[in-house]
Amino acid sequence: MKIAEVRGLSTKELKERVDAKVVSLDQMKINHSVSPLDNPAQIKQLRREIARLKTELHQREQQINN
Repeated sequence: MKIAEVRGLSTKELKERVDAKVVSLDQMKINHSVSPLDNPAQIKQLRREIARLKTELHQREQQINN
């Protein structure tokens, strides 16, 4: 997900996506510990997507507070 796509989402959608991706990341980590994933780089990619979403949420909170 590109940053332009992230900025197009509403705050509520961002929070929902963060929650869904965190659950997905946790599940992926569990699956990887049991049997290796075909592409373990997916974990890194998902972590970065979560970081992008959280960064945008944080920036919006900062704009509201200022």
